[in-house]
Amino acid sequence: MNIILLGPPGAGKGTQAQRLVDKHGMRQLSTGDMLRAAVKAGTPTGLEAKAVMERGELVSDAIVSALIGDELDAMGVDTGAIFDGYPRTEAQAESLDGILEARGRKLDHVIELEVNEDALVERITGRFTCATCGKGYHDTFEKPKVEGTCDKCGGHEFKRRPDDNAETVRTRMAEYRAKTAPILPVYEARGIVAKVDGMADMDEVTAAIEAILAG
Repeated sequence: MNIILLGPPGAGKGTQAQRLVDKHGMRQLSTGDMLRAAVKAGTPTGLEAKAVMERGELVSDAIVSALIGDELDAMGVDTGAIFDGYPRTEAQAESLDGILEARGRKLDHVIELEVNEDALVERITGRFTCATCGKGYHDTFEKPKVEGTCDKCGGHEFKRRPDDNAETVRTRMAEYRAKTAPILPVYEARGIVAKVDGMADMDEVTAAIEAILAG
């Protein structure tokens, strides 16, 4: 099974993708991760991408398509793929169709995790972690049992990501809408788009995704 998982940063895509990987043995294909891995491994596509990035240019659709093709070839036909961060344009959506078709695959589902922007801002801006062990907390939803002390390791130092602020989150939301708006109609016309409430409890989101895949 091949699916596209859509959702803005903070919607829980990473968590849900990992659960699909663990349960179904699928592979999460994140273009950013694949690009870094190909550059590090020095593959022909990776070397081409490295040269482009060193010139300060954006990696072309053709290079990204080649990366995805390489990854699908290496995976074997029985392994399902989760596309994360790709496609983002109508041209990329058409390109993905060709890549899959050439390998006897097709796109089965496009699943969008829908979020409430104000609630997402609260979810993200309230996050902080223990500086010692990395355990995650939240100002509202998951405070340490003893204020100022980590439940897991007893540490007293906490940190927040500098980009976990309201302005950055809203900018990312606007970018996401601008990037996904062009591709959703392409897939809606095929009847393969399903929407899930990304603000629900993580286990509920997982159950909703499993129901879509089973259907």
